[in-house]
Order: sequence, then structure tokens, then C-alpha cells
Amino acid sequence: MKHRLQPGIQITARLFKKVTRDLRDWQNLLRRRHIQAPLLPRMRIKYTISIVFFVTLVIIEKENNIISRVSDKLTLKQTPQTPLQPSGFFHILQKHNGSLTSLSKIDSAFTLMKRRLENYSEHQGLLRRGRKHILLLATTRTGSSFVGEFFNQKGDNMFYLFEPLWHVEKMLTLETGGTNATVAAKAYRDVLRQLFLCDFSLLESFIEPPPVDHITTALFRRESSSSLCEESVCSPSIKGVFERYHCRTRRCGPLNLTMASESCLQKDHRAIKSVRVRQLETLRPLAEDPRLDIKFIQLVRDPRAVLASRMVAFEAKYKNWKQWAMDGDVPIDDDEVRKLKGNCDNIRMSAEIGLRQPPWLRRRYMLVRYEDIARFPMKKAAEMYRFTGIPFPPQVKSWILRNIQASKETSGVYSTQKNSSEQVEKWRFNLPFKIAQVVQKVCGPTLKLFGYKSVSSEEMLTDKSISLIEDKVFNFL
Repeated sequence: MKHRLQPGIQITARLFKKVTRDLRDWQNLLRRRHIQAPLLPRMRIKYTISIVFFVTLVIIEKENNIISRVSDKLTLKQTPQTPLQPSGFFHILQKHNGSLTSLSKIDSAFTLMKRRLENYSEHQGLLRRGRKHILLLATTRTGSSFVGEFFNQKGDNMFYLFEPLWHVEKMLTLETGGTNATVAAKAYRDVLRQLFLCDFSLLESFIEPPPVDHITTALFRRESSSSLCEESVCSPSIKGVFERYHCRTRRCGPLNLTMASESCLQKDHRAIKSVRVRQLETLRPLAEDPRLDIKFIQLVRDPRAVLASRMVAFEAKYKNWKQWAMDGDVPIDDDEVRKLKGNCDNIRMSAEIGLRQPPWLRRRYMLVRYEDIARFPMKKAAEMYRFTGIPFPPQVKSWILRNIQASKETSGVYSTQKNSSEQVEKWRFNLPFKIAQVVQKVCGPTLKLFGYKSVSSEEMLTDKSISLIEDKVFNFL
């Protein structure tokens, strides 16, 4: 299918072709006739205007990435930004008051124009060849590690990263335990953009301790990304050097991020799993970046099941909820309850935007319920691959068959091996009815949007003959 440029780019691309043709004619004319300096002033206005038109093209082409790429740690700490330096033609125009006073400068300017068009054409070529960028969005305890393996297990031509934003969140966390939502959202967006382009330099600035010569022993859950443990990324092990999240499939030394970048560039597709992005709207610049063909997959789960799982996995953080479960009395105006409501609202608002399919998200958004994946894993995995436009590989099918019937011994709290159908109903026997009522009260609109039924009694909560999952189809193609 022929790739269509954005409307603004279509117009300026045609203009650019004309400017290029005019400049080439001008070059030939200068060389052929050896035009003397007195003739130049009469031609300056015409071609200065043409060059300004080209600058417009560059601005439109780059508008979604230049602004975001200037952010760095100084920006995140809210210190004054360093002004952008003028580049290319703009610098020449400033320096020479809008005129090109020699043939050498004309050649230089023309070469720069040609190089920029070639770079733009290269990005478009990548899109035409079908490279996909997949972002799996979720919250904690929604089964995202399990679902992420659908892409991690593809292996050969998929570069998969597991929770790289963990480092960003850790550095931006305030003493109160939270983060500045605006600053965090911008940082998440910029780091994701660079990682999808196989550039680890911005992520490096968030890793503690800082990498030395682009080598680190501290990347979070390295072993959960098979791409970071492949032979091409596996540097020689170093005796006495400890790496907490070391590779388990082979013995490797500390992670060389330069090698990881090179490996990433060789892959056909790239996928990232993250539970840290709160609002889908903040990622709009990624969808509008001409270098990316991004697909958003939002994974959701019944908020009652999520809370029940978190009370087990994060016992210390959810001690108030455990106490309320024993006492049977939940203060509805408590900060923890408000936080729960905020989480539900963020998930719902992101889904509402995605399901509404605004132009920037058209054919780029898919909503998946964990409960559907748990009950029909092969069917849902096939749908996810069809949505991304990537063939469903046999090795992923094999992995799913091996891992959906895990025993109790292997299906731990953080394991990607699950007895999927059993996980769907498990929470109903662990979460007290009183707590379920609180979740239903503060997360009612979210439950309704995703097709989860409320319970009106303890008997209904624990009656497995009553399904709490409505049959619901979410249109995303």
C-alpha cells in the first residue's frame, strides 16, 4: 500500500522539489556563464524566499521531534533551557543577511538541502518496508509481563525492551513518593521515542549508577528482554563484577548499550512494555512522528482483581488496605482510596480516547482485557499480531502452549508462567466484599466501560456460576 504523507508535508514536499529544481538550474547557470557579482543582488530576493520556503519544510518535518529532543536532565530539574542553536540554512541566512554571495556557499547550501531530503526519504522508506513500533501500555498486576512475552518470544527480528521507564520513574520520584506528572510524562515520551529509534543515550542519563563508556551493570530486569541477552549483545563476562539482573540464557558481562543499539538497528520491529505511562494523550507526538509507525496496545484488567493482586505482591505498600479488609471499615476519603480512583480514571480516559479513534490514533490503538487473554490466549495473541501487521510466529504459539498451564510451583507472583483460566477467578475468593464495594464505588465508570459486572452481595462475589465479565467487542481495526 502506498505510503501517504501528512497533508502539511505533501504541500511542502512539492514546494521543496520546485526549490531544488530552481537551485540546480541556478548552479548550472552560474557555472556555465560565470555570473559576475553585480548580477547577484537582483537574484537574491527570489532565492532567499525559496530558501525560506525550504526552512518551512524542515520545521514541519521536524516539529514533533526537535522540541522533545532538546529536553534533558536540566529540563527535568526545571533549570533554564539552553537556547537552540540555528542550524543549516537558517544559520547561513542570519550570517549573510539572507543572501548567498559566492558559488561555494550555494554549493554548500544545496548539498545540505539534498542531505536533508535524503534523510527524510530514508525515514519514509523504513515505513514503507513495514517496520513496526509496538508499545504495550498497562498498569501493575494486569498480566503485562505475560502478555509482553508474546513479543519477546518472537526473538529473531523483534527488539523487545522490558520496563525501561523504571529508571526514569526512579530518578524523578520525589521525597513524598510521587512524581511531577507533567515532568514525568514528558520524560517518558522522550525516552520512548529515542528507544524506538534505537538510541539509548537519553535513557543512560537516568540509570544509576551512570554507565561508564556506555556500559552498565544496573539496567532493570535485563534478563526479561531476550534481545539484551543475544550473542550479538553478550560481551565477555568479567570476574568479580556483579550484575543483579544478569542474563540467564548465557553467561554475559555488563550490558554494552552501544552493542544493544547496533542490535536494535538490525531488527525489523521494536516493542516496549511499560506500566508507567498514565495518559495515552501524552504520547500523541510519537504517533505523529514520521519516523515511527507506532501501534498502542492498552492492556486492562478488572480493578477489583488488580487491587487483590497488589495487596499480595506489594504487601508493605498496601498495608492499609489489608487492615481495612480485616476491620471491614474503609475511609472513603483516605489518600489511598483517592489514589485508586485516580488510577481508574486515568485508565478509563486513555481507553476512551483510544476507542474514539481520533485521526492521530486511527488504526494505531487496540484495547485488550486480561481476562480475554487468560481465557483465549492463542486467539487474542493472533489478534494482537494481526493488529500490528506482523505475521503470528510459530515460536510464540509454542511458548503460549507451554506457559498457559503452569503448575502452582512455577506460577509465582512475578512469573510469566500462569494457569491462565484459574487466574481470572482467583481474586473473587481473596478480596473481601467490603473492599470490592469500595472499588465499585470509586471505579464504577471504568468497570462499566470495560464490561465488568458489579456484585451486590458476598454470595454473588463468590458464586463462580455467575460470570462478572460481559461479552464485549472493542473495535480497533
